[in-house]
Order: sequence, then C-alpha cells, then structure tokens
Amino acid sequence: MKIDELIEQSSRALFSIELWPPRTVTSEKKLAEALELFSTVEIDFASITYGAGGSTRDNTHELVLKLDRQFNLNPVAHLVTASHSEDELRSILGRYRDNGIENLLALRGDPPIDGAGHFEVGEFTRALQLVELAKEEFSLCVGVAAHPEGHPDSMSLDDDRRHLAEKLKVADFAITQFFYRVDDYLKLIDDLEKLGVSKPVIPGVMAPTAFSTLQKMAQLSGTEIPRDIVDRLAPYEASPDDFKKAGTEVAVELCLALLDEGVPGVHIFTMNQASTTLEIFDSVKGNLNRR
Repeated sequence: MKIDELIEQSSRALFSIELWPPRTVTSEKKLAEALELFSTVEIDFASITYGAGGSTRDNTHELVLKLDRQFNLNPVAHLVTASHSEDELRSILGRYRDNGIENLLALRGDPPIDGAGHFEVGEFTRALQLVELAKEEFSLCVGVAAHPEGHPDSMSLDDDRRHLAEKLKVADFAITQFFYRVDDYLKLIDDLEKLGVSKPVIPGVMAPTAFSTLQKMAQLSGTEIPRDIVDRLAPYEASPDDFKKAGTEVAVELCLALLDEGVPGVHIFTMNQASTTLEIFDSVKGNLNRR
C-alpha cells in the first residue's frame, strides 16, 4: 500500500522500521532472525537503506522483494542519485515498478570517493530530480529525508528548510533523521507550514545502544546529543546491557512525547537489532493502552 494512502486511511499513528541490507554471511543471518521476529508484530512499513554510490544496490533490491513477497512488510526502497547515471536510475525504478513495489525514499546520498580523492557525483545532483522522475514517469509514492536540525551540508537552517519544502511540494511524505528533542521536530513542522507545505513528516527515532555508535551516527548526521541525554547514559558506559536498557527508555519516552503531539507515526532506525526495536514498540503500545 502506498505510504501516503496508509497515513490518510489509518485511524492511528503508524509504526515503521529501517533495515540495512546484509553485507556478510554473519549480517545476513542476523537480518534473517530479525525479519522472523518483525513479521510477528504489526509494522506498517519497512524502509531499506542503500549504500553510498549503490554499493548495496543488488542486496537492497533483493531485500525489498523479500519483504514484499515473503514477509508482507510493505517495503520502502531507498534510492540515491550519487554516482548513478540517469539511465541507471530509470532502470532501477523500472525494476521496482515492474515487481509491484509502490514506495520509494529518494535521496541524494553520500557519493563515494574515487582513487584521486574526488567525490563521484551522479548525473542528478539533487534528490528533487529523482523525486520528479519517480513520480512523473513511474507513478511511485515518494518520500524524502528531513533533518530537524538541518542537513550538515546546508549553508544555513533556513536554506535547508527551503530545499526540503521544495522537495515536499512534489514528494508525498518525509522521514526525518534521528533527533532527541521534540521541539526540533515541532520547529521543522512549523517552518514547513510557513513555507506552504503540510505533507506528512514521520519522525525518525534511534535508541542509543552504545556510546561509540551514538557518537559516530551523530557525527555523520549532524545530530546534536543533548547534554541531559549524555548525562543520563554516561553512568552505564561500562555496562553494555544497562546502557542499552537506558537507551531504550530514552527512545520510548521520545516516541510517546512525539505521539502526544499528533505525529503521523514513528520510524525506528533498527540497525537490524530486532530485540531493542520490539522492546520499544511493546513499551510504547503498552503505555498508550494504559492511558
């Protein structure tokens, strides 16, 4: 089902996840175990990431089809413009359409660096060009990425908002990068409304499961880790299990606060960790049922 239609028709907030295509035999086994668990709960859609420059192109495509046909998890395929020609993008979009895939997340992506140290940029330099192609010629439901704190490559927050509004005037929905302050999300929505855009923006949530992973992901995404979160997690840095438990509680509280604000859904960046993700969903739904 197309995501925009799902949001419009649902009487509740959506619950969705992001998965990574496997790169090794070990990660393939871990993902297979995760998919078996995810298939037992009510998940509205699963987005599938795409490596820089198409490095996981075939794995992404295979996983998208597996989710659709074997696990019935309503896949959203990530696709990036970086290092791809327009013909390559048309070929990939055509494969998805011909296989009955209806949803796409259109991204610029991180271009790989060639041997001379230069970024390999594709024919399309902006995600908007991919959005237009996917919608106009392939009739897909297309989402885009949103950054509550601004994209790290943007010249300013205002500039980032204008680019996002331009994309969302064509696209059907957005999924945000992870963040930890509800006010950052609310400001994003307010800024978009001032720019004449009211398309659904689904907040992305990532549970902190280890300090090293949190710091690395924050650096890559430009996300700021609030001091109160750091202080809350710091006592458990030497205890992985306790850190993961505290991080899961942070994610649950953020999800509940966002749902209180009437968001269209919550999207969990799982890092293919089924147990943590299911703990979040169970706790969130349990809290909602007790209200």
